[in-house]
Amino acid sequence: QVQLVESGGGLVQAGGSLRLSCAASGRTFSRYGWFRQAPGKERDFVGSISWFDTTYYADSVKGRFAISRDNGKKTVYLQMNSLKPEDTAVYYCAASASSVGSSSSVGSYDYWGQGTQVTVSS
Repeated sequence: QVQLVESGGGLVQAGGSLRLSCAASGRTFSRYGWFRQAPGKERDFVGSISWFDTTYYADSVKGRFAISRDNGKKTVYLQMNSLKPEDTAVYYCAASASSVGSSSSVGSYDYWGQGTQVTVSS
């Protein structure tokens, strides 16, 4: 059974850092993505990483966030630095079996984690 389990969220002051982890079970995936959703807003793309470790980021996090994956390609990380209050959201890990579709589109992913809360205080 496929499962994505996120961890690492929490409360941090503005300017601080957090690292989120997403552990996959059941299979390996071609592509992972990170999304976030603030209250009353749509789920937005944060970044993605392909099987070949190509990464893409939303403009709002470029230069501050970094995605990586372990050698077994079953755990993906989101390193978040220089956090801002506007980064506050529930962060979701997503995975797809193929590379079809845009990496920034919610619909391109087959599996989702349960989400982890990130709160950045000013």
